[in-house]
Amino acid sequence: MTHLKFSILLIFICIALSSCNNKQVGSSVYHVSISGNDVNDGSCGKPWKTLNPENISMLRAGDTVFFAAGETFEMSLLIDSLVSGTHWQPIVIASCKKNPATIHSGNGLGLKLQNSAHVKIGHLNFTGSGRKDGNTHPGVHLVNCRDVTVSNLDIQGYQKSGLHIHASSNIVAGHVNAHNNGFSGILVSGVHGRKDASRNIHIHDCFALNNPGDPTALRNHSGNGILVGNCTNVLIEYCAATENGWDMPRTGNGPVGIWAYEADSVVIQHCISYRNKTQKGAADGGGFDFDGGVSNSMIQYCLSYENEGPAFGLFQYASASPWYNNTVRYCVSVNDGCVSNGKASLFIWNATDDVEKLKDCYVYNNTIYNEHCAAISYEQQNHHSGFHFYNNIFIAKKFFEGVETPPGAGIYEANNWYSLASTNESPKGANNQNILPRFKNSENFKLTDPRQLSIFDAYHLTGDASPLRTSGIDLKERFGWSTGEKNFNGRQILKNGIGACQ
Repeated sequence: MTHLKFSILLIFICIALSSCNNKQVGSSVYHVSISGNDVNDGSCGKPWKTLNPENISMLRAGDTVFFAAGETFEMSLLIDSLVSGTHWQPIVIASCKKNPATIHSGNGLGLKLQNSAHVKIGHLNFTGSGRKDGNTHPGVHLVNCRDVTVSNLDIQGYQKSGLHIHASSNIVAGHVNAHNNGFSGILVSGVHGRKDASRNIHIHDCFALNNPGDPTALRNHSGNGILVGNCTNVLIEYCAATENGWDMPRTGNGPVGIWAYEADSVVIQHCISYRNKTQKGAADGGGFDFDGGVSNSMIQYCLSYENEGPAFGLFQYASASPWYNNTVRYCVSVNDGCVSNGKASLFIWNATDDVEKLKDCYVYNNTIYNEHCAAISYEQQNHHSGFHFYNNIFIAKKFFEGVETPPGAGIYEANNWYSLASTNESPKGANNQNILPRFKNSENFKLTDPRQLSIFDAYHLTGDASPLRTSGIDLKERFGWSTGEKNFNGRQILKNGIGACQ
């Protein structure tokens, strides 16, 4: 996933939008219009009416298929005949000019691309009949593909996921608006028991809105924003998830805005997850989550607020592979986690009762504000080891919910604890501060555009004289950690600063 690949995508999309007659040397340009006929040759003057299997079989490296701008096509696109381009001559499927075409697939899936490589799909709308109105499929489904880019897609009305990437590698998904679907807005899945079938996935500038739940999923969660599992080397950045999960048709474990399970080397950064929900009486409904079997992964520079579940779930379910070496840093949480289980901004749970299955977590330089419930919650089952909490600001109605087991599992140092209620609760750890930070614009935190996080100024420390700027630990000097060298807003970190926005 390089910037070069994304630049190449933009070049192809710009070519597509500039003229419906552009073509690469040695390639063909085909056109699809509702006024066309499938016996035509697909030229601009004689377009096809659909993109059927016979027409698809004609596609070669470098070919482009244009759907007529603004038209609505009643069809499903099934591209499963080993259609592939090359690195420099991908196959491009897009709308002609600026107004995107719509693929209205009714009760069927919108597009299935299978066993294909070097394909770019962009500037299209996909619409199903609705998660409760007859549709039983995902919107755009990539299966066993590699080197595929999807960009500038609007996907809605599917019972399963808006965009589902399965057992595929080297995939870029950018500017995908996945809304009003069932199971999730965007889903990455792989092969059970493996983390390498789906790999090298880059999800950026995507929006998962109002994906309430799959009415047929009665034994597990649904209604997620962005979910990745059984995968490795996944980057999710500049994405937002909101208003998901409110109609999951069951109680029990629930959905989360942006999260991962059974995954290695996942980075979630510069994202916003807010006002996500779960079914009444059910669990979860949080902002971000590293769930069972996640390893070597990081949540950083993210904003979470007003989710029914915790801002950050650190969870291990019974059948998962070991959970280890994960980090949450330079994030901000405001009033999360006070509706569903946990009742806190950060929630730790381990269903295995084995400290070796949930270990080595690093939580540092975060700002957590919660005027309604606790900063940190320990479920009754929470055996863990090697959890480190440094340089965080915890301002909450209470510091802890539940009981930490085994005693001393967490290491706390140089955190600022400030209670918003009359309490005799003692903060944990050494070198604590007990200061009410003078935050800047603390009421102005309801940002919705991740690209604006760099200028987000709520929960900044005011004044250069604040002791929270200098009373923390220099983690690089003390432990040799690579701390990223920048804070929540992308500015140079203070070596001894406390909180996310120094």
